[in-house]
Amino acid sequence: MTVLDRYLIKQFLPILGVAVSMFMLFVSLIDLFANLWRYLNNEVPITQILQVSVYYLPKSFSYALPVSLLFAAAYTLGDLCSRNELASIFASGIPFYRFCLPLMLIGLLASVFAFFFEDRIVIPAFKAKNDLSRTLLRQSRREQDSDIVIKAKNGRLIYSVDYYDHRAMALNGILIIEQSEAGTLLSVVRAPRASWTGTYWEFSNGLIYEWEGDLMRIKPLPNTDAYRENPDTFRRNAVNVEDLSVREAAFMVEDLKIAGLPFTNVLADYYHRYSFSSVSFVVMILSISMGGRFRKNILLMSFASSLGSAVFFYVTEMITMMMARLGYIPPIMGAWFPVGLFVVIGTILLQSAKT
Repeated sequence: MTVLDRYLIKQFLPILGVAVSMFMLFVSLIDLFANLWRYLNNEVPITQILQVSVYYLPKSFSYALPVSLLFAAAYTLGDLCSRNELASIFASGIPFYRFCLPLMLIGLLASVFAFFFEDRIVIPAFKAKNDLSRTLLRQSRREQDSDIVIKAKNGRLIYSVDYYDHRAMALNGILIIEQSEAGTLLSVVRAPRASWTGTYWEFSNGLIYEWEGDLMRIKPLPNTDAYRENPDTFRRNAVNVEDLSVREAAFMVEDLKIAGLPFTNVLADYYHRYSFSSVSFVVMILSISMGGRFRKNILLMSFASSLGSAVFFYVTEMITMMMARLGYIPPIMGAWFPVGLFVVIGTILLQSAKT
């Protein structure tokens, strides 16, 4: 790392710290005031309102980081340009892209950090925030799924469950239909309850209806470990994808595919986990292409350009993700199109940047 690289980073990091704090506060206040009237109507103490806001801080940091990187890079380069330092650097024969290389590396590292930070910190904190908020606002969210019908083993097993108790990991009111690959009925299992042992379902007072020749016989269901469907399969309707890690979201996608149920919505959110983390790197391309364009009112212009670019990105992302969830475009396109669009825009602006 050269002296010039260290100088650029030294100019950039303090501005980034202020920008992150500012945008985090902005995002947190939006969430707070959106629900403040609900908290006041339910007479929620101020300490618990603050606790909800604290749980939301990791999520607000996740939203604020790309915008802050965009603002900090644009402002830093604009400030150097206004002091004619960029002109001196270019006169020495240093290419613009080489001078901005430390910022590009920071954007790349920020993208890697954002992915793991979202998966390890943001997801648990945001789930805790949602759970506490629902409790304070007296919004019931059942921990058990009702009237569940799923398919397993390529449709050969069909489960009908009255409800699934998540805390006890138990199925209640169970009907299991087993059929051959040709679709003929093989057996029917009925049981009032089944408990998860860790590897398979153990039935209580189960009965099995099986063919014996041309007659269907009823007999007690013997102990068996044949039914091994994962418990999370039965609570998919109670699970919010935002509350799941990347690994759990991938399992949910596969689970829905196997069950023959719609999975486009979940798959789009799964791809979005990866595309959103790459935004930090993408905005660096955009901010570098904008750097040096503002010679007057640098603070105001950098703030306006970064805020406007962020709004444009999030609106584009919202539209493409909505289209992906509705099935109008492929899920991977819904997640990655805004990223690709910003890369193109940044590249075009970078080609026209003065060096």
